[in-house]
Amino acid sequence: MSKKEFISNIIWLGGLIIVLFVVRRFVMSPVAVSGDSMVPTLEDRQRVIQFKMSEIKRFDIVTFPAPDQPDQNYIKRVIGLPGDSLSFKNDELYINGEKINESYLDDVKSDMQDGVVYTAYRTSDGEMLTDFTLMDIESVRVDVIPEGKVFVLGDNRPISKDSRYIGLIDLEDITGDVKFRFWPIFIKDEDSGKLDIKIGTLD
Repeated sequence: MSKKEFISNIIWLGGLIIVLFVVRRFVMSPVAVSGDSMVPTLEDRQRVIQFKMSEIKRFDIVTFPAPDQPDQNYIKRVIGLPGDSLSFKNDELYINGEKINESYLDDVKSDMQDGVVYTAYRTSDGEMLTDFTLMDIESVRVDVIPEGKVFVLGDNRPISKDSRYIGLIDLEDITGDVKFRFWPIFIKDEDSGKLDIKIGTLD
């Protein structure tokens, strides 16, 4: 290899490193899910890609520093935006007085009788969570979410530590908008034994 080719390769490699650094720092980066608060949408130890320059919209899954646990991040779903009035009645979400369909919870709701929601999913440890009601969420009511704030919840409502406990989250504290799952590609269904494809985009 000539000296000129060597220098050219070094410049190319240096440029690539700079581009990768900029992309990871300012555009997107991988994140590891920790815990079961977003089951079944996201599983414990699943790997996802977060985008750092996205406009945050309702029902986006976002990451932010945990207010009560230094050096850790939470992954939750944005439910309420600035200016929204928010409440829950009979396990249903109401925003500005209008009932909202939380379609991302459809897969975990198998039946509803007398205000009790029966679920059929497991934590990462294989523990089945069934026969619960979201009565603790019935008391949630936010008259008006202030500017610059959002209300977040985990999809696994019975165990998630979210805005019900840690309060509203500053928009400026959101570090990323999670859009893609990339690892593992398959996760075994504990009931059927089949492998479910988990790689792909998140709505």
